Amino acid sequence: MSKQRVIVTGGSGLAGKWILKHFVEQNYEVINLDMKVPDESICRTIITDLTDLGQVHNALSQYGSGHRQEVAGIVHFAAIPQAYTHPNEVCYRNNVMSTYNILEAAANLNIGKVVIASSESSYGICFANEFFEPKYIPMDEDHPQLPEDSYGLSKIVNEVAAEAFNRRTGMQVVSFRLGNILVPERYAEVKARFDQPEDRLRILWSYIDARDVASACRLAIEIDGLGAIALNLAADDSSSDQPTLDLVKRYLPGVTDIRDSLEGRATLLSSAKAKKMLGWQAQYKIMEQ
Repeated sequence: MSKQRVIVTGGSGLAGKWILKHFVEQNYEVINLDMKVPDESICRTIITDLTDLGQVHNALSQYGSGHRQEVAGIVHFAAIPQAYTHPNEVCYRNNVMSTYNILEAAANLNIGKVVIASSESSYGICFANEFFEPKYIPMDEDHPQLPEDSYGLSKIVNEVAAEAFNRRTGMQVVSFRLGNILVPERYAEVKARFDQPEDRLRILWSYIDARDVASACRLAIEIDGLGAIALNLAADDSSSDQPTLDLVKRYLPGVTDIRDSLEGRATLLSSAKAKKMLGWQAQYKIMEQ
């Protein structure tokens, strides 16, 4: 029996390497579309400018409907990964057009499932000119999305595009609103700054291990009937060694709508919906790394 095939974009990125590895370990044939070859040789890479629809279509057309082995889905993680590393319009254009092109080409080639990387930044707190407190905690997917920056805005536009393609074609598109992604080699750096919790206030001390991102991506490809859906993805614990309620009392004194007991070091970015819809559970915790 032949392997299922999945297309990944951004395999040279922070989470991308772990996504490639996970799908390969789960016996998928993996094709990576990226602007450069990853440092570690994991699978075939096709150098592709994802902002050019022709290149995206050409790269995917080798694997679309009608071929002997079709594509189980696309995991699209290629992007400028944060605000203000590029001019605003460059960040917006790159992140919006690359996502649109992936969705358009997938629709044209009858590829029925796509996973895209959205972000907690879409809630607006991360890159706001002036810090503001969440309306309630833990934040779930119903929390208002209030970005000021082009990065957070691009993520909202991509989620809306996902809904449009679902209406047009029935394509399943899962948008993961990711917490701060940590890879194994970064845990020591974060722990070394436990005495400065204000450093991670704007992400509400949330994080997600890249390996847990990878497993969620696979589940979002394997499960049917999800439609177009946005899901938070975060570890169950925070990236601080302090009790969460102590952090809330000190740094978020204006938040009175607290919708969970927040025992111990509980996260302030809820992944309850991802757990329910995908049967997913984060496996990696900062204190154990």
